Amino acid sequence: MAKVTMTVNGKSVTREVEGRTLLSAFLREGLNLTGTHVGCDTSQCGACTVHLDGKQVKSCTVFAVDAAGGDVRTIEGMANKDGTLSRLQQAFQDHHGLQCGFCTPGMVMAAAALLEQNPKPTESEVRHHLEGNICRCTGYHNIVKAVLAASGQDVGQIAAE
Repeated sequence: MAKVTMTVNGKSVTREVEGRTLLSAFLREGLNLTGTHVGCDTSQCGACTVHLDGKQVKSCTVFAVDAAGGDVRTIEGMANKDGTLSRLQQAFQDHHGLQCGFCTPGMVMAAAALLEQNPKPTESEVRHHLEGNICRCTGYHNIVKAVLAASGQDVGQIAAE
């Protein structure tokens, strides 16, 4: 067992973990932050995407001990300080960028990373960036539209699919 301390959504947390504990399990089981979903355990689906030290990572591929001392942001940390939805989360709601919702936390986290790097991405850039996140319900169109809307771009001319 190892003692692990990290900052998660702005709060310092310390837990004892086995060396093989994945960051996704640490978040979900150790901290009860169940918004980070685990869909495949092989880093293929992107449902477990979080930010670690400002970088987008798939938390099912990172050991909790390797994140020790780090700064982790999960979907629970995306809302505004007053609890209202962030601009990106609101855009997902407004543009119906979700259906069943299973992929949504990972999509939002991936999209947030993109918008931090590129505040005005093109449709092609959004689609390319989200390639590592699988959605089985939406066909991606409304997800892309939501990301573009969150970037402040006019999505009125994007045809519905």
